[in-house]
Amino acid sequence: MSAKIARGTQVRSKSRAKGSSRGSSRKAPPPGLLEGLPIGAETIRRVSAWILTGMLLALALALAAVFQVPQLIGTAAGEAIGQAGFAVKQVEIKGLNRMPRLPVYNVAYDQNSMAMPLVDLEGTRERLLRFGWIEDARVYRRLPDTLVVDIVERTPSAIWQHKQQLSLIDRTGVVLEPVKLDQMPDLPLVIGPAANRHATELGRLLAGTPELKPMIEGATWVGGRRWDLRFQSGEVLALPEGQDTAQKALAKFARMDKSVQLLGRGLVRFDMRIPGKFIVRVSKEPGSTVPDVEAQPPTSAPVDGVKTI
Repeated sequence: MSAKIARGTQVRSKSRAKGSSRGSSRKAPPPGLLEGLPIGAETIRRVSAWILTGMLLALALALAAVFQVPQLIGTAAGEAIGQAGFAVKQVEIKGLNRMPRLPVYNVAYDQNSMAMPLVDLEGTRERLLRFGWIEDARVYRRLPDTLVVDIVERTPSAIWQHKQQLSLIDRTGVVLEPVKLDQMPDLPLVIGPAANRHATELGRLLAGTPELKPMIEGATWVGGRRWDLRFQSGEVLALPEGQDTAQKALAKFARMDKSVQLLGRGLVRFDMRIPGKFIVRVSKEPGSTVPDVEAQPPTSAPVDGVKTI
């Protein structure tokens, strides 16, 4: 071996020795921050992951609310329940006696979806209350496939005549349906503008004299202030204004009729509008007379068939 080769080998050996000594003298890295805490590093990493996940979830929910994702998810879930067999296949109607059933069926089946969870119960009820006949309604589900409509129906109490039109109304004046002249039920007739809205007052007025109520054929709301009552025997009784005043006048008339039988004697009209006076219009037919009521002598002779008692 030559001197050059031997010398080169020694140089490389020294270089490797110096490198290895430098590597061995390099200091180990200091312990990490996570390792210096009293809790484990894995626990901290897990908590950090939960916090990040929660933030992402909150952001996702906020975006979902903006873009109506919950409604879409709810609709999809409702449709899935409907496909599983919980869908409206029949409608059961209760409490309906006078109103036709077909309009109620049409409203009940008019749904955006027939899946049971998606049926609009309150909306269905509100649409039913638009019918005059329906005073109240309750709509509910009966699983698995029935929609129940429980109706409280109004009771007709009179016929309202206005502008040559006849309408059936209830005790509060709600219009129920038109009435044909040849199919009028046996109910009192109220006549005049807004007479239907005062039907409740008329009912209370007649309730105070039950003996007269069956004899009354109709009532006319005059001038928006008072009633004219028409009896089946043909006479008309003009009552004064005011509910209480009219009530007292009608009660007095009932006592007078019971005493001397005013009705059914061919008289034409009784007028009690003037306090303290009872004006009677008699028929122009020969022999028509006014009965002596409560022994009150006439203040004047009959003029044109009129006598004040």
